[in-house]
Amino acid sequence: MSYITTATGKHFDPINPEEELLDINDIAHSLSLICRANGHIKHFYSVAQHSIACAKEAAARGYEKDIILFCLLHDASEAYLSDVTRPVKKDLPYYLDTEERLQNLIWKHFVGRVPNGDDRKLIFEIDDQMLSKEFHELMPEDIDDSYLKLVSDVRCEERRPEEVREEFISMFGELV
Repeated sequence: MSYITTATGKHFDPINPEEELLDINDIAHSLSLICRANGHIKHFYSVAQHSIACAKEAAARGYEKDIILFCLLHDASEAYLSDVTRPVKKDLPYYLDTEERLQNLIWKHFVGRVPNGDDRKLIFEIDDQMLSKEFHELMPEDIDDSYLKLVSDVRCEERRPEEVREEFISMFGELV
């Protein structure tokens, strides 16, 4: 079998993705059930919660809707590929290429364009600062203090996946 079956019943090949099969409901559902840090945290905190927090941070900084939407969707490829931890991912060139192709397709499909270099700098600055916050609140150690630069009131609390999925879909609907 060269595809995954998504929550909505689509047969999706993450290696050779078909744009018309991308579905925000599949993305929100999957990301709400994938735990950050490979589950090595104090309590369940999903990739969808992280993505929502990144989008809220972008909004709090006054960034335009495209940047907020890019932040919301910046890990959307993980809905189809799964999450791979940073120390492992950096040594998987095939995975990185596949992830980049799929992520760019997702951004193009839902935002209408792929982020440029300046956009990516903003997106991944927030992503890294949010990771720092998650380590601070959910891990037994800090990786750095860049979370202090966050301007939004980030809460790394345990929430029901269904509730997070609905918030993700609602936020997406407000941005498109």
